[in-house]
Amino acid sequence: MFKMKRIDHIQLAAPAGGEEQAKKFFEGILGMEEIEKPETLKKNGGVWFRFGDQQVHVGIEDPFSPAKKAHPAFEVEGLTDMMDHLESKGVEVKRDDKLPGADRCYIWDPFGNRIELLEWNA
Repeated sequence: MFKMKRIDHIQLAAPAGGEEQAKKFFEGILGMEEIEKPETLKKNGGVWFRFGDQQVHVGIEDPFSPAKKAHPAFEVEGLTDMMDHLESKGVEVKRDDKLPGADRCYIWDPFGNRIELLEWNA
């Protein structure tokens, strides 16, 4: 017998050499914490981040193609404040009101991968 437990991490792709841009965006703008990759995986490039008990791995892909439809969705608290913060950092924010019971928006990482941010209405 088996059962699915939870999502361990989400991986997004970046082009070769994109690690510093990823750090500036995921750590510097979104406030995630960079975590060290295992020694056996460092040779592959990329960078890993954590927030709470969730992880986002940014892996190097060659040739690179951003995820324009497939995306992670992060639940946030204080979405309006976060959108203001993102826009002040030059991040494009596309507001969306099509999900009943939630406020949400889409942003794109420096590589063009789509990311959804949402806050459920109480």
